[in-house]
Amino acid sequence: MKNFLSEFPSFDLLNREMKGISFPEYREANGHIHTPYSFSAFTALDTAFKMAVAEKIAVLGINDFYVTDGYHAFHEGCLTNKIFPLFNIEFIGLLKEEQKKGIRINDPENPGRIYFSGKGLDYPFQVGWIQRRQLRTVKKESQDQIKAIITKLNRFIEHENPALKLSYATIKKEYAHELVRERHIAKAFRELVITTYHSEEEQLHFLENLYGGKKSKTGLSNYAALENEIRSNLLKSGGAAFVKEDENSFLELKKIIKIIIKAGGIPCYPVLLDDPSGRCTEFESDPEKLYNSLKHFGIECIELIPGRNDSAILKNFVEFFHKKGFIITFGTEHNTPEMLPLTVTSRGSKPLDESLKKIAWEGACVIAAHQYLRADGRQGYVLPDGTHSTEQMRELINLGQLVIEYFINKYQNEAGN
Repeated sequence: MKNFLSEFPSFDLLNREMKGISFPEYREANGHIHTPYSFSAFTALDTAFKMAVAEKIAVLGINDFYVTDGYHAFHEGCLTNKIFPLFNIEFIGLLKEEQKKGIRINDPENPGRIYFSGKGLDYPFQVGWIQRRQLRTVKKESQDQIKAIITKLNRFIEHENPALKLSYATIKKEYAHELVRERHIAKAFRELVITTYHSEEEQLHFLENLYGGKKSKTGLSNYAALENEIRSNLLKSGGAAFVKEDENSFLELKKIIKIIIKAGGIPCYPVLLDDPSGRCTEFESDPEKLYNSLKHFGIECIELIPGRNDSAILKNFVEFFHKKGFIITFGTEHNTPEMLPLTVTSRGSKPLDESLKKIAWEGACVIAAHQYLRADGRQGYVLPDGTHSTEQMRELINLGQLVIEYFINKYQNEAGN
């Protein structure tokens, strides 16, 4: 495996070769999608690439939970489809003091639980043996919990139909890659019900019995909505098959940040921001306090999934952190069964204004520059002690844009020959 950036020319040669070529102010970028290597709306990566080409997405970022197994296929697919790849990863951690105080971070249901990303990791992926062991441990703990959920769910299924049973091995083989997640269970369970019972009446009767007599609100025709309902009623907290995660399933934030830096990446906080009622979590409710908290951890990069946010709240929040010199990226996640466009919009599919698109483009350019420098054996944006060279932000934006535009011109020219 070889990173295409390792064969890119030096900065001086890049400048020379791109001289006289005008660049657009921004291009469409999506820095956060999940793939089938964790859980994704995409059953195959090719679907994501076809959508990205159709929607003129110039930069796309893989962002799977715990694993980088999809990097090679993502790298090759991006090159084939002339899309600049960003190599990212996502973790679920725990802030124990915040958990004790009942403070929600960026998980609206679980105080203390924190989702956290690494941006622009080295490809091929590599970390020290301590970090490899930590990753193996959290992956094993997550799969132990999944197996316990399947066992518990099977006990409830048996009461209704002793002939039916779910298997971890089968779910992994048919629906997942390295990791099985709750959403894989929900999908496998939905298909089990539909293939076992032929009439809609029988299917609903079976499901609603497992729901404890609660009526289905989604019905059977919308598969994505039904899988979300199954997950909510059976697998999440309060559900019949819910199994609480062991604290060993979560790494401390400092350890997560260390893994990301060791892997050559930029620590990045995923912002939840407002829910449909306009409320934020306790950790995010005051931008100034959030800024100070992130700086305390040495974090100067944030990402948002604007599709879940009000456009006005999003704009005010992004402009606040942009003025603070943060790297800011946007994505769509695609971490649920719903198949949405890859073009980033705010809540209600409202298009982003040009100022937000430019800010997100600058963030994508910084990460691209970081990957280019790392592939050349240089440090990139994150320094060895974890601090950041923010005074070089404009240089990195310019370099990243140069690298992306060179990539686009290079691969378009090769395709034309």
